[in-house]
Amino acid sequence: MEYIQYIIIIVILLIIALAITKSKKKDFKLDANKLVTYLGGKENIINYEVNKSRFIVEVNDVEKVNKDAIQKLGAQGIVEIDNQLKIILGNNAIQLKKYIDELKR
Repeated sequence: MEYIQYIIIIVILLIIALAITKSKKKDFKLDANKLVTYLGGKENIINYEVNKSRFIVEVNDVEKVNKDAIQKLGAQGIVEIDNQLKIILGNNAIQLKKYIDELKR
């Protein structure tokens, strides 16, 4: 009987842990859509590529880019050189490239 109580407690803790994890997991497609907007829209994006954890994007007008909002979305850093931005996104950089590929079609 004692073991059944422990099993029930463990199952309840696992359910709570899964619920917390799921609630904290962001919807990447939504975040990617916001990031494209913060980059000035898909029309402002000239060229883009991924290099490991960096998303490198060339834009028409850097003034249209909202760098503060990009930072708040989770970018670990942004380096601006002329009209090119190197945004450090971690593992999401590859997913972002795939999503923008779909948008640009």
